[in-house]
Amino acid sequence: MSKLIIVPTPIGNLGDITYRAIEVLGKADLLLAEDSRKTGILLAHYGIKNRPVPHHKFNEHKTASGITKRILNGETVALVSDSGTPGISDPGFLLVRTCLELNIEVECLPGATALLPALINSGLPTDRFCFEGFLPHKKGRQKRLNEIKEEKRTMVFYESPHRLLKTLQQLSETLGRERRASVSREITKMYEENIRGTLDEIISHFSSSRIKGEIVIVVAGREK
Repeated sequence: MSKLIIVPTPIGNLGDITYRAIEVLGKADLLLAEDSRKTGILLAHYGIKNRPVPHHKFNEHKTASGITKRILNGETVALVSDSGTPGISDPGFLLVRTCLELNIEVECLPGATALLPALINSGLPTDRFCFEGFLPHKKGRQKRLNEIKEEKRTMVFYESPHRLLKTLQQLSETLGRERRASVSREITKMYEENIRGTLDEIISHFSSSRIKGEIVIVVAGREK
């Protein structure tokens, strides 16, 4: 049956992929990838001959219609992002919504994501949490920071290496320097690092470190 299949891919260690995901990537009539070169490394590692077609934030509005037509004509389409699960701070949402509007079946496989390992590694409460993704870079950033002041759930953010210190400093100014937090870097990779402590302590650590890799910030919610 033709459908759109969302396929999570490893966030670092290439072994973190399911047998089912490998099967789907090999059999899909059309394989969409955020970066065909990066996905090509994964495909070559597992001997998958399927050739990926670019599908990213710069072309997704233009290509969604053509993709759904192919599915309606009987093809099965698989979507991957650079790493992790498509649609989570990566392209995917628009295509999923377009498919659902046309009554096209959408299936999402379980698999790798940086969100949950970082949350669990933090040692902060996991019974209730909220995922904030990336904070706005400029417009709306301070407004969003002010909105989370009263948040009681554990908060999870994604961030880039070159903005990490700025974000930690702004979180400290907004939430308090003694707020408990954790920063996870290079999850599943050789140099994985998980730094826990107060926001002030974490800022001190990264102020004297060279920051590289994908970043997840986990911050404790406001105490009652």
